[in-house]
Amino acid sequence: MPFEFFSATDPGRVRRNNEDSVAVDFDAALVVLADGMGGYNAGEVASNIATSFIRTELGRWLVEAAVQASDADVRRAMDICVDNANRAIFNAGHTNPQYAGMGTTLVVGVFREGRVLLGHVGDSRGYRLRDGQLMQLTHDHSLLQEQIDAGLISQEEAAFSTHKNLVTRAVGVDETVLLESHQHDLLGGDVVLLCSDGLCDMIGDARIREVLLASSTLEAGALALIEAANQAGGKDNIAVILARVVGGAAPARTWWPFKR
Repeated sequence: MPFEFFSATDPGRVRRNNEDSVAVDFDAALVVLADGMGGYNAGEVASNIATSFIRTELGRWLVEAAVQASDADVRRAMDICVDNANRAIFNAGHTNPQYAGMGTTLVVGVFREGRVLLGHVGDSRGYRLRDGQLMQLTHDHSLLQEQIDAGLISQEEAAFSTHKNLVTRAVGVDETVLLESHQHDLLGGDVVLLCSDGLCDMIGDARIREVLLASSTLEAGALALIEAANQAGGKDNIAVILARVVGGAAPARTWWPFKR
């Protein structure tokens, strides 16, 4: 089952530096997205450590393991690589005063025949677009989501909350971190979106769906999403990774293959 990928980041219209980071390993069908946090440029350091480390280590393992690895093996490898990246960021933050307290959210996806193994930490998200319907695949690790789950506020009230950026789980903040991972089925024509909260906080799911359906290529879709977030205010950095299962009916007009 072949896949197409495209990734992009943008600093937005308010912040000068970009603390979002993305990485794609085409040979391993691996994608990684991180949204860093911390003073000075520490967030940028944390997100880059996470994406580069996981792409290198997990990507190498996936290529070497090839088809012999079971899904359980892959999820175990994801856990190990994220744990190692967590320790690298945690140690860097404790040995360099300027990086103290840095951390990052994370979404990592491994694409296999008929499915994607998706792991995440924090409030960066994963979505799947199928037959014109957009579904959120991840569940935010955030104070706001906990309030929604507890019935303290509604989804409508959450849009106006002042606690949007308070995550309850992040990579590199503590000595250990728990990666939440799940398997999701894929069909021909499905599009998977990974994004930082700089996208989904600026535009809602309905607008994300609308933009993707109106885009003729993965590249056009990613850039249109970034532009929509910037038009809505661009208050944060924006990171987007799009993946499409080649074959099957496209969600709108024809999706042209992305050439790397």
